[in-house]
Amino acid sequence: MTMRQQTHPAGRLLEYLERRAADGEIYVKSKFLAEDLDLSASQIGVLLGRLQDSAETLDIEQWSYTNATTWRIAPAE
Repeated sequence: MTMRQQTHPAGRLLEYLERRAADGEIYVKSKFLAEDLDLSASQIGVLLGRLQDSAETLDIEQWSYTNATTWRIAPAE
């Protein structure tokens, strides 16, 4: 991982999700990711939308919109 990935919000988010999903799929709400990464829920939503198409190591799927967006994150197959 490059220094840019470590400091860029998308890189921080990707690294965080890779660690969390290392043992299998997880379901997370944007607002909780935002708290953990010191970003806004809106920023998380935008970043996850981008990572859906570009992340090679994870499968990212928008799962639910109840109260806050829930995302399904799993290691890529």
